Amino acid sequence: MTAYSDLMAFQRETEALAQVMGRLGWDQETMMPSGAAAQRAEEMGALETVLHARRTDQRLGDWLEHAVAPDDVAAANLRHIRRSFERSRRVPARLASELARVTSRAQGIWAEARANEDVAGFLPILSEVVALRREEGAALGEGADVYDALLEGYEPGTTSSELTAMFTALRPRLVALRDRVLSAPEPAQLTGIFPEEGQMILADVCARAFGYDFTRGRLDKAVHPFSSGSGLDVRITTRTNPADPFNCIYSTIHEVGHATYEQGIDSAHFLTPLGQGASMGVHESQSRIYENQLGRSRAFTGWLYGRMRDIFGDFGIDGEDAFYRAINRVSPGFIRTEADEVQYNLHVLLRFDLEQALMRGDLQVQELEAAWNDRFLADFGRPVDRPSHGLLQDVHWSVGLFGYFPTYSLGNVYAGCLHDAMRRALPDLDGDLARGDASGAVQWLRDRLQRHGGLREPRDTVADAIGGGPSEGPLLDYLETKFGSLYLA
Repeated sequence: MTAYSDLMAFQRETEALAQVMGRLGWDQETMMPSGAAAQRAEEMGALETVLHARRTDQRLGDWLEHAVAPDDVAAANLRHIRRSFERSRRVPARLASELARVTSRAQGIWAEARANEDVAGFLPILSEVVALRREEGAALGEGADVYDALLEGYEPGTTSSELTAMFTALRPRLVALRDRVLSAPEPAQLTGIFPEEGQMILADVCARAFGYDFTRGRLDKAVHPFSSGSGLDVRITTRTNPADPFNCIYSTIHEVGHATYEQGIDSAHFLTPLGQGASMGVHESQSRIYENQLGRSRAFTGWLYGRMRDIFGDFGIDGEDAFYRAINRVSPGFIRTEADEVQYNLHVLLRFDLEQALMRGDLQVQELEAAWNDRFLADFGRPVDRPSHGLLQDVHWSVGLFGYFPTYSLGNVYAGCLHDAMRRALPDLDGDLARGDASGAVQWLRDRLQRHGGLREPRDTVADAIGGGPSEGPLLDYLETKFGSLYLA
């Protein structure tokens, strides 16, 4: 027990420092003056050097060798620390620091390039990021597949071949549903201008409706919405568009799903390896079920219609049913984060295939824009009209998140399974949502999944919550039922 106690005391400090580094990243995307980017890159690199030294400290190996787990919680903590130790010591300290420094700098360059539609201005720094991530993947894999080695950092226990099989099963029914829906008449759209102040008021209202605790968080704006932190400090961001308030509303609800997962973890796990979500796929299941199955349901949108009218007055949609159809409108589009439920996963599969090719050296950075545009045309039947609608739209590759994108679709699959189980457990759910009350759904997710944090492996976390193994079937059935009734009835 002495070894275990010493190990956990050391780990608590490491976890606290990692939270500080996360706060630096949050500040960089929300409040940091643009002129501070070069210094922030150095700060991030320096802090990563400290964290890498702690994560590879030889005392960890000694403690892990002698630690005894008195219960399941301790055993799970040891599992996480051992996994982190073994992965971290494969990566040289120089590489870890350089990755932190370069990706911090790349983030600002990407934001500027996106604003200026300047792919050429972004590719040099992206080449640096890709080269460093390839080197990291090779070090982590020790001869195994580079991409799988990176994927393990986001979704432990999952391989690209398993995801490819799942996504191959998803694609035919998604494409068939999309083609049928897009051949039907489109519903009405919003008209008018929606001031930012009103959008942020509504974002606040929706965040509270879905259980976000503002005493342990805050809502700000960023170029790309995200959630940051865990435990007692979990922050979210959104963005506004005066012509499209749905972007703000549903980006907020999405990030609230991430944030309430972190806020819902048992406080006994704070600043331990279990005090965070089980994986990015499980995390995404929470954001997507909040945003889509709950937030875009007929019951909740009926309530939201009234709140929209209160704030914005008449906006060209007459009645709750028409509003529900407008929110769930399926239409051709370029942007993943704005994509409807039918087409969202097709956007993810494009990125999944391209980033595998990049990491394995089958595709070079200078070829990436053409490859993206060719694939988008093949998958969506229209040419990319500008870089911010194509290669430059996502922040992920600029900050080195290779292996992250497939967890979005995996999260959708998990959300489909959780929603199916939730509906069976909560027969009065629609009545609550129609009053703007998502507390029953939030509590069900908290009890069944969120409070456990990283106690179980990702797939086991979902399987325990739903009472069986997850599969893509419930998601596809949900989509076909919902959009069939909206468009094809």
